[in-house]
Amino acid sequence: MAKRVLIVEDNELARDAWRLLLQATGYHVSVAGSVGEALTVARAERPDLALLDLTLPDGESLSIIPELLVEENPPVFVALTGHDTLAVAERCRGAGCAEVLVKPVSSRELLAVVEPLLAKRG
Repeated sequence: MAKRVLIVEDNELARDAWRLLLQATGYHVSVAGSVGEALTVARAERPDLALLDLTLPDGESLSIIPELLVEENPPVFVALTGHDTLAVAERCRGAGCAEVLVKPVSSRELLAVVEPLLAKRG
């Protein structure tokens, strides 16, 4: 069964590019453009990994982490941010993100992070 990835990103071009890349790599991909939509999709789809753009129209995506950590077999979280600072990276890791990627994220960089994390999920 294909691993499930949730992309939480409000920029449609970035979201579609990452979706196409991950689908071509063999993953089942769901997308969300807001915090509210991300929670709804995550609870329905039960992703193995969630890519979280930090800033969304209705809040910060890190807010979904505690909501999903109480679920059975929660996803691994990877933050996506345009802010290349130690403070942002530490805040993301402190919230529960396994990795923090600074945008723009290349296809190679995205897969280099996503593939090993998903491989650990069995």
